[in-house]
Amino acid sequence: MNQDWIYNYFNYFTEIEEHFQLARGTGLFLLSPLDWALIETWKNSGVPLEAVMRGIDAAFEKWRGRKVKTQMVNSLAFCAQAVLTEAAVMAGASRPAPRREASPPFTLDELRRYLFRNAAALPAGYEETAAALLRLAADAERYYAALEDLETRLTVLEEKMVAAARTRQGEEEMLESRRDLERQLRPYRGKMTASQIAMLEKQYLDRRLLEQSALPRLSLFYLK
Repeated sequence: MNQDWIYNYFNYFTEIEEHFQLARGTGLFLLSPLDWALIETWKNSGVPLEAVMRGIDAAFEKWRGRKVKTQMVNSLAFCAQAVLTEAAVMAGASRPAPRREASPPFTLDELRRYLFRNAAALPAGYEETAAALLRLAADAERYYAALEDLETRLTVLEEKMVAAARTRQGEEEMLESRRDLERQLRPYRGKMTASQIAMLEKQYLDRRLLEQSALPRLSLFYLK
């Protein structure tokens, strides 16, 4: 079992959220759907957690150094360029990541119930995905010792589920999702590369589509 993967993966989202709140100085600040989509693009791109933390700190340090602060930092997207810079620095340094022993933050029974629950939550039209989840649940003991493999399988199932949901999405729903994305993203376009913008758009639209379609997230991160 890849212990480094387990530790980094299951702490990635929550540690970034807490670090951003701490840097901003407002513990009750809630991240937006755009922020969560951005974190997911970093995770999927393999951006190290340490690089995100350093990028957040660097962005806020630069912001606090301004003589004129026109507004508060209200989105994690403000830190996007700094995070990419720190990730590049760390990649160039080629430092080995410290090993940290960790075990899954859930039991085998909790994993099995999670898979069964997601299968039961799928509406008509998603029988193939539900059947695949039931097969994984039946073999949960084996996958509990190979969580990275299980996460890969769940990612593939979710991608197929999103593709199926998109064929059922109405034109007006698609347009409204695009307009909402553009409203949130407009202030930060100059702070991200074109490739990162494209990834962020995909993650945001996928997350919103799943919410609108009342479909469950399948990733192990959502096992709570």
